[in-house]
Amino acid sequence: MGHKFSLVLSRQITDDESAVLQEAGFSDATFVTDSLPTNADVAVTKIDFDDAAAPSLAEAIESALETVKKVPDLTVPGLTVPAVPQAPADDSRVVVGEVVEGSAVEKASERKAPAKKRGTKKAAAADEA
Repeated sequence: MGHKFSLVLSRQITDDESAVLQEAGFSDATFVTDSLPTNADVAVTKIDFDDAAAPSLAEAIESALETVKKVPDLTVPGLTVPAVPQAPADDSRVVVGEVVEGSAVEKASERKAPAKKRGTKKAAAADEA
């Protein structure tokens, strides 16, 4: 499983621009025509990635953003990264424990609260009285 994400480009690209991007590293990417999320009347190109070569998602995204710069006057106003499921819990790390008499909560409640410290002015006034 690779690093999945999508880039929304600032405009719809031409076949020649698509070829440039594919030669520059987007050969496994999927190009689709979409609309700008902030304005449905503006046609844009959306590129879907499933990058198995990059060591991390961040590096895959950085590489894609750098590749887009190879086409003049093209920017990336949108990036979508789907939620990644959390890895299943590793049961081998569970340690079996034992019950200890007197819980920490019971011990904490048995301790007395510390006495309140009186301010110096109040203490001096009380000593004078």
